[in-house]
Amino acid sequence: MHLISLSCPDGAVHTWTAAAERRRLRAGPPRTRAALVEAKPVAPLARDSGESYAVQVLAAAPQPATASRAKDLQAEARALARAANASVYSPELLSLKYGSRPIKVVRRALEILTGLGGFAFKLYLDDRNGQLDANKRVRAVELRKILTRLGATFVKIGQGLSTRPDLCPPEYLEELAELQEAFSCIERDLERPLESIYSSITPSPIAAASLGQVYKAQLKYSGQIVAVKVQRPGIEESIGLDFYLIRGVGFLINKYVDIITSDVVALVDEFARRVYQELNYVQEGQNARRFKKLYADKEDVLVPDIFWDYTSGKVLTMDWVEGCKLSEQEAIERQGLRVLDLVNTGIQCSLRQLLEYGYFHADPHPGNLLATPDGKLAFIDFGMMSETPEEARFAIIGHVVHLVNRDYEAMARDYYALDFLSPEVDVSPIVPALQNFFDDALNYTVSELNFKTLVDGLGNVLYQYPFNVPAYYALILRSLTVLEGLALYADPNFKVLAASYPYFAKRLLTDPNPYLRDALIELLFKDGRFRWNRLENLLVEGRKDRDFSAKEALQPVLKLLLDPEGVELRGLVIKETVCVTEAIVLGTMIDTYNSVPNFMRTLLLNNSNFGPLAISTSERDSMLELRGQVLRIWGLLRSSENFDPTILQPILQVLQEPEARNFGNRVIGGITQRLAARLLQQVLRTPLSTASSSTS
Repeated sequence: MHLISLSCPDGAVHTWTAAAERRRLRAGPPRTRAALVEAKPVAPLARDSGESYAVQVLAAAPQPATASRAKDLQAEARALARAANASVYSPELLSLKYGSRPIKVVRRALEILTGLGGFAFKLYLDDRNGQLDANKRVRAVELRKILTRLGATFVKIGQGLSTRPDLCPPEYLEELAELQEAFSCIERDLERPLESIYSSITPSPIAAASLGQVYKAQLKYSGQIVAVKVQRPGIEESIGLDFYLIRGVGFLINKYVDIITSDVVALVDEFARRVYQELNYVQEGQNARRFKKLYADKEDVLVPDIFWDYTSGKVLTMDWVEGCKLSEQEAIERQGLRVLDLVNTGIQCSLRQLLEYGYFHADPHPGNLLATPDGKLAFIDFGMMSETPEEARFAIIGHVVHLVNRDYEAMARDYYALDFLSPEVDVSPIVPALQNFFDDALNYTVSELNFKTLVDGLGNVLYQYPFNVPAYYALILRSLTVLEGLALYADPNFKVLAASYPYFAKRLLTDPNPYLRDALIELLFKDGRFRWNRLENLLVEGRKDRDFSAKEALQPVLKLLLDPEGVELRGLVIKETVCVTEAIVLGTMIDTYNSVPNFMRTLLLNNSNFGPLAISTSERDSMLELRGQVLRIWGLLRSSENFDPTILQPILQVLQEPEARNFGNRVIGGITQRLAARLLQQVLRTPLSTASSSTS
């Protein structure tokens, strides 16, 4: 039995069955006043194969401004009622179901082994006879037919391979890309005649996903063109048996294959849950709504609207999106668009999903990403989504900082926060392995690094030590490697890390989160000295991100300096501020002296190389370089698109704080002492370095 609970503002809770809700819907539209509702799944009873839903009344009798939203939420609640019988992945239920059906299990296992085993044997013979290249096209067609014959699970695998030109030859990519076919029916699930919903609909599917197929239709009530995604009949039975078998293989791998340290059963369970979530199209619609809300302010991203009155657990109706797949490079270029621009938009979206929102699209294959004629990147499939824990989001960014700093001990400790290692595991043996791999990899510039190379190298380390890769992280790697694979269609030299670095730089410079503030400090300070070249590089890269804000880059620093707990940092900043001020003042004096005619230098200053300054050549060069770096950094901030002189106003407010006045007094005192020392040197005509060494 599937229940729907309604919580009213007065505290009353009303519960009725999903069947009763369906009868009410067939009776016609409700006559009660509109109410703002929110529907959420709740834990199913042990005997249930589906989910129950709680529908909470947020506000009764909404005002006109909220009426549209209320109507939409009510339609969503009705869609949830229709989806009450949606399947949920449960290893226990699969074991109960198929454990008592050994004949069916053996038959399916033999079917899979016969299909894939026979194909593997043919490849072996081709290789042995030197016919591997000659038979590529024939074998690619055979593989596509085998995967189609084996059903949805293997169609899904084939679609994943179709996005990986680094793994599959072109012949295989072309054939696997044809796994876009399906079958369907609509009337039974929406419980109304087809002609009452659509004024027209294509007689056969125009495209298909691994679990369903897509029709193009026109809504009868509004004339809008929509995409109607319908689940394949019998799909639950097919994938249930397949995952039962795959989970059994995973159990054997966990038990007998020592070289694989990850929990294979857990990975299978996570993947199966994702696939089962894709079977519930109401859940997919909710995913799309959430995703659209996150990108409402992004002009280059398009997310279709969902039509809840024509959506159920097995039927999803959404806006029709005209566009080309990202793998169709020629078609995209004919529209005057660049594939790399669109892929870069996808990468920036993925980074924000992974590290900012914590909610990301885990299946960005070519069929799910379209290039619209006006240059937008459209996401059209939201069945497989995942979330990144907040702690892991910051740990990933910190991990990048530790990688740049070559701090391999800190990198190893990051794996605790990333949940790669249990707390009792000693990371000290892992540090040399990280150093051996990354020291070689980091000899390349960021623009030369290949994401797949890093993933493969890190994978070798993971296999050697007791790592357990969380399922969400495997989906992250899959998401980014798929995008890099798409980019390889257009540019074999494309590097996803180079495209990602501006986002990391922007987050480090502008995010006020304490964890990222510490990561920025760790990146910029070393051995008590400020690394201005690092800051300059961060600004150069961060400005490439369209959301970079000079104001956001300065404000966190000011707050950091005034933090009562930042005593040690303020000491370092005061020291560096004194050095910078001295470099600017004395650098200006050197410039002024160099502008004086030679005969005046001879008369006034004995034609000294540096005028009245008793400094060495190396000290002068380092001082001028420091001044140059600081001025370049200021120039980068000033030339930012959104720079506003009022950005400096907070500094005036900061100076009124007691802690700030103390900070300012210490800076002024340090500068005064430094200039006094310079004056004394000039009187004695003794270089600073000599005076310092004699007193030490």
